[in-house]
Amino acid sequence: MSLIVVFVGAVVVSALNSPLPRPYLAIWDLVRSFFEWVGELGLFTWRLIVRVVSPPYELQELVRQCDSVGTRSLLLVALAGAATGVVISLQTRDSLVRFGAKSFLPAVLIFSIVKESGPIITGLVMSGRIGAGIGAELGSMKVTEQIDAMEASAVDPYKFLVATRVLACVLMLPLLTIVCDFCGVLTGWLANALNEPISLRLFLDRGFKNMEFSDLIPPTVKTAIFGLIIGLVSCFQGLRTRGGTEGVGRSATSSVVLSSLLIIVADVLLVRLIMTVWG
Repeated sequence: MSLIVVFVGAVVVSALNSPLPRPYLAIWDLVRSFFEWVGELGLFTWRLIVRVVSPPYELQELVRQCDSVGTRSLLLVALAGAATGVVISLQTRDSLVRFGAKSFLPAVLIFSIVKESGPIITGLVMSGRIGAGIGAELGSMKVTEQIDAMEASAVDPYKFLVATRVLACVLMLPLLTIVCDFCGVLTGWLANALNEPISLRLFLDRGFKNMEFSDLIPPTVKTAIFGLIIGLVSCFQGLRTRGGTEGVGRSATSSVVLSSLLIIVADVLLVRLIMTVWG
């Protein structure tokens, strides 16, 4: 038995010491890089939490970032919501007419926009606009050593740059989602009224007749998690920028891509959680 143990141990040691084939080596490097990124993001998040709860608080900078994230994104989110409402109205109407359920169009339209389309559209649109902006802004500050100058001037970059941007994203995403939902429902009614005249009041009465508190609030609040993802990933990627202007471009691109992917994954998990808790 001892000889078998010694033999197996020798085989394992020799396998670990021998070089891996190139395909396996590439996969191992990819897996290792992923776990390193996750670990660094976790440490970054912990530092951010400590800075957020400890005074002094950068309220003036927070208000400025809320204006940048919210007010300046209002038109883009409204247009995205309006387009979504028109498309859903046209596609849903055609399907419901085929099955003789045309009277359910207001309820289907409002439920689909409020519960899923509005939040996910807002999250993805904002990951493109805010994610790229934050990643490029912090990345350019990193490569031009402005962040080092802030630290030399006794200004905490985590508190002044990162915490304010992350909090602004968390606070503004639910409000922007409400705007997206409103524009989607309004344009959905307009698209339906062009085919079959119906008053806005009757449309809303039919649509919200069976909607409850649990159908409206949780999908809107979950976009705060989307905002947290956008702010964290974008700031993290921006502060990791290396390699001059080319690195700034890579940071902006990676901020958008990673934020969008994580929002989609988070949406799947949050939908299941909402169905379990409020279902």
